[in-house]
Amino acid sequence: MKMAKKYSALMVCAAVSLSLAACGPKESSSAKSSSKGSELVVWEDKEKSIGIKDAVAAFEKEHDVKVKVVEKPYAKQIEDLRMDGPACTGPDVLTMPGDQIGTAVTEGLLKELHVEKNVQSLYTDASIQSQMVDQKLYGLPKAVETTVLFYNKDLISEKELPQTLEEWYDYSKKTADGSKFGFLALFDQIYYAESVMSGYGGYIFGKDKDGSYNPSDIGINNEGAVKGAALIQKFYKGGLFPAGIIGEQGINVLESLFTEGKAAAIISGPWNVEAFSKAGINYGITKLPELENGKNMSAFIGVKSYNVSAFSKNAELAQELAVFLANEKNSKTRYEQTKEVPAVKSLADDPAIMKSEAARAVTEQSRFSELTPNIPEMNEIWTPADSALQTVATGKADPKQALDQAAETAKGQIKAKHSGK
Repeated sequence: MKMAKKYSALMVCAAVSLSLAACGPKESSSAKSSSKGSELVVWEDKEKSIGIKDAVAAFEKEHDVKVKVVEKPYAKQIEDLRMDGPACTGPDVLTMPGDQIGTAVTEGLLKELHVEKNVQSLYTDASIQSQMVDQKLYGLPKAVETTVLFYNKDLISEKELPQTLEEWYDYSKKTADGSKFGFLALFDQIYYAESVMSGYGGYIFGKDKDGSYNPSDIGINNEGAVKGAALIQKFYKGGLFPAGIIGEQGINVLESLFTEGKAAAIISGPWNVEAFSKAGINYGITKLPELENGKNMSAFIGVKSYNVSAFSKNAELAQELAVFLANEKNSKTRYEQTKEVPAVKSLADDPAIMKSEAARAVTEQSRFSELTPNIPEMNEIWTPADSALQTVATGKADPKQALDQAAETAKGQIKAKHSGK
């Protein structure tokens, strides 16, 4: 399952502040004094709890506590926490996408972590940065992912692979016949289209001198972004993408075409490795192509993390568990069980991990990629940008007109919803 891009930014700060008194951690409590006989609840991602089974058992034995693991879609855990946290029925530790951190912190849903620098230094710079808000740490990285290129080896060999997106356009022109296709991507969504637009100089938010995002500097409609969108439009105008991959159901159509052997290559992510394997596809995985300007297509770096709920009654013990689950040993074990690429620096060259084609592709693609912005204002980008790109894909608007409108809409929403911070 890919990193979540869209979620409702329900501002519940008042409710959170009221309920923290009832469900929040007691200031005088300590993990050492209150851990024995305690129970911690962990919300883990769907079908991923096998990856922490041994770690949980070891933690229970060491601390004489009970840890209950509940599987929930990680992209929606914050939504559930908004309700379950105040009701005292939520988790102590949860897992979530890094781009939701800013919103969750603004709403008072996460506990700041006080973790030694030597622990923080275990992780890649990008992954640990995804957990920072105003120079404070709110989680520890669990795994990283980017989009990559999947190709069907029965339709195209590694040696035949086009190296640039423009070459893929030419390849598709020769092979697409309406029922079979060459290269496919969900370019009507900014999550994927940004790979092209940023390669020509587009960006979501500019950055201040200290590296923080500047939400007043939106680059989704600058000259480079428009050039990238024009290239994207060529694929649709040329009939190289089927109409069915536009809109919310596009992901299902794209994946079906690939698993049915009707698409030579698609942009997707490591979340589909198991599904494509089960479908019996003889596939390969590599980084995304280059562009005609010599730059590699970018991607959003998604980070999954372990975070401590602000409503936890055992916050210190919950932090210990988060640190334990995300350490080097348990990160490697989790990879062996789930194939999620770990964020631990030392594991980047681990032979057991780098023998995986998917892990190698994600690691290489990460060199050309940037974090998905984790500030709350990112919520106001997704829908206007996607709507604009869909009008570009369907030919209802030219790229500049569509992206100008998207930027204007995003700026208006940011001003209306976030100017009072």
